[in-house]
Amino acid sequence: MPSIVSVYAREVIDSRGNPTVEAEVTTESGAWGRAIVPSGASTGEREAIELRDGDKTRFGGKGTLKAVENVNTKIAPAILGMDVTEQTAIDKVMLELDGTPFKSNLGANATLAVSLACARAAADFYGEPLYKYIGGANAKVLPVPMMNVLNGGKHADSASDVQEYMIMPVGAETFHGAIRMGAEIFHALAKVLKKYGYNTAVGDEGGYAPSSIPGGNGPLETLGNEGPLALMLEAVEAAGYKPGTDVCFAMDAASSEFYDEEKGCYVLARSGEGEKSSEDMIELYEKWVEKYPLISLEDGLAENDWDGWVELTKRLGDKIQLVGDDLFVTNTT
Repeated sequence: MPSIVSVYAREVIDSRGNPTVEAEVTTESGAWGRAIVPSGASTGEREAIELRDGDKTRFGGKGTLKAVENVNTKIAPAILGMDVTEQTAIDKVMLELDGTPFKSNLGANATLAVSLACARAAADFYGEPLYKYIGGANAKVLPVPMMNVLNGGKHADSASDVQEYMIMPVGAETFHGAIRMGAEIFHALAKVLKKYGYNTAVGDEGGYAPSSIPGGNGPLETLGNEGPLALMLEAVEAAGYKPGTDVCFAMDAASSEFYDEEKGCYVLARSGEGEKSSEDMIELYEKWVEKYPLISLEDGLAENDWDGWVELTKRLGDKIQLVGDDLFVTNTT
């Protein structure tokens, strides 16, 4: 039987060196699952709450011992004996146990760890990989990967206000081929950066995070936040690929991070481009879409800039993919 007989959580370290929650779920049949909860550097106002300890003597207050305790003493007793394949029922029990709209009681890092561990245990029970358990027998198509090659914003102390610049190997025939193309372009990009005298230090998510050079005249100094796109274009061509056919670009602006609520404008301080209105930002994106093979834009405007989003959708919604992350997050407005 796939009934849950054990739920256990512990505090572990994530890829950024911060504490997070890991949960293990074991069933009577021996099926087993483990999950570690991720955490973002930039978050929306309405995201579910990550429960942190706040004890400044441990990990700068970012410890997760309270969330771990909630799993071991509150969630575990509530779901022991439940059928691990009944994902909806398990999640409903945890939501009711928390009782808050933002999961601030148990912590989203506690409930997500257990929920995902249960899904993996259920997949193990059926002898299937997780993707097939969730997606069904025909789940065998992988999406075109977006590879984060240049970092800015909260992900790096670089010259860019924009958080992520990504390449999409749309011309690859296989996922394996897409990964190879990405690796080749990434290494070509390092050579392009060195050509202009930029450093090749990396940011929070592994992309290069070059700083501008005082008095320099390279793309970062002359083009501002457009500069990374020009560098990527050069790298794609240097790697032997055709922009717009083999490789396209994607961007996560994470613009809520540089939106000034009091002034009602976007402050592009790192690039030195100054204050921009919603209209100014839309015009920038329109220019970049025309000039580069930019086909996907995430969080192009701030999460509360509703009028701006309406206009952005009118102007670019039928030309490129517009993605909302901070815009949608976990909870409704």
